[in-house]
Amino acid sequence: MTVTDLEAARRAEARPAVRRTPHRVRAGALLVFKTLLALVFGLPLVFMIVSSFKPDLQIFADLGSPAAFLPIGDLTLDNYLGVFDRVPFAQFLLNSIMISAVTVALGLVVNSMAAFAMSRMRMPGRKVALGVILATLIVPFEVMALPMLWWVNQLPYFDGSEFVQGWLDTYPVQIVPFIASAFSIFLFYQYFESIPRELDEAARVDGAGWFRIYVSIVMPLSGPAVATAAILTFLPAWNQYLWPLMVTQSESVRPVMVGIDYFKQLNVSWGQIMAYASIITVPVLALFIAFQRAFVSSIASSGVKG
Repeated sequence: MTVTDLEAARRAEARPAVRRTPHRVRAGALLVFKTLLALVFGLPLVFMIVSSFKPDLQIFADLGSPAAFLPIGDLTLDNYLGVFDRVPFAQFLLNSIMISAVTVALGLVVNSMAAFAMSRMRMPGRKVALGVILATLIVPFEVMALPMLWWVNQLPYFDGSEFVQGWLDTYPVQIVPFIASAFSIFLFYQYFESIPRELDEAARVDGAGWFRIYVSIVMPLSGPAVATAAILTFLPAWNQYLWPLMVTQSESVRPVMVGIDYFKQLNVSWGQIMAYASIITVPVLALFIAFQRAFVSSIASSGVKG
């Protein structure tokens, strides 16, 4: 081997090291950026949980210092015990679980069937219908709140013995208006488009109808989309505050979010408010952790398509 060959081999060995160095710098910078971003979004949650174990005087004393985010000082469970004395928490929690669960279950059926019809059935006007549905996403709920309030107050309601006018102060008024979701329909539509249509044709050769294709073929292949739609339906159903405050008056039908108002009446206790907020955050975190893998998979496979 000549001297020229040795020099060329040395340069070839040195080249990858030169390329790896900028890559490692970018990876390190990206890691630092992600860490800072996680701190920005995570610190309010840490402050809420830590403050739920502190008396009000210590919460205000720690403000403006790192101690506000650290579990130090006079820690106590009195705030959590006080939550159950201040509000009918068990009733509020059961109401929220029931309202959210029914909204999610009915929403998955209605929205997936609507998306299936627009994605798999060749009928005129389906693209226009999808465009109209997507256009509703730009209308904020606050704009529709008053018309919806008037409308639900005109509907008949069977109270167990007779029909009365108006759905106010009932469970259905907190569920029915939020079953259909434009975003969930679009999510299912995008995912159904990725499923090969040859499966439909093979099923139809075997004599299957559209409903059997929907139940036996399309839905079993749409697990990630179902999990994502369930999370995105559950979150607004669980966090509803304005609508229940407008349409309910009885504690027997009100959800947990409205219960926060009870802590703002007479002798405001910020420690108890933080404890109450920490408790009602647990179901949301548990649901997201349970379906995190399917949620990320669905967003990566269908949510980014145009």
